[in-house]
Amino acid sequence: MSRPPFSTPNSAAPTGAPPAPIGSRPGAGPGRPPVREPAERRTLVVGRGISVNGTVQDAERLVVEGTVESSMIHATELSVSPGGVFKGEVEVEDAEVAGTIDGKLTARGSLVLRATGKLLGTARCRRLQVEDGGQISGSMEMITEPVRSAVPAIAAPVTLD
Repeated sequence: MSRPPFSTPNSAAPTGAPPAPIGSRPGAGPGRPPVREPAERRTLVVGRGISVNGTVQDAERLVVEGTVESSMIHATELSVSPGGVFKGEVEVEDAEVAGTIDGKLTARGSLVLRATGKLLGTARCRRLQVEDGGQISGSMEMITEPVRSAVPAIAAPVTLD
């Protein structure tokens, strides 16, 4: 196995150094929420030979090596490995497809279609990269509207003398 079992975030702290609080990052300023490293994200891995049919909730990262069928999934990141199949509708920030997606994909950020990847159905994305050999069969739409700010702009009164 490539992953160490039951590792803790503080297990790599140097000897003699105080352990860092769980969820904190070196260099994160006060008042800022901690940013999760990719290894710390809530990840669901559907392994080879495994089929999942239903709803996936609260997964920030979905890795599909087997087969997933779902009516709608919201996640931060989607990775479909070679031989993996996703059927249904998914909305993510970024997607990397080396297997097959059959349905509707919305990637608000980037979509990378690898040489072994197949996209069947409808896809929307802001940035698209297709390697030589990647296949798109269906409709493709580029998202062009600007990213909405989480904080609304406040107009200040202006006085002219």
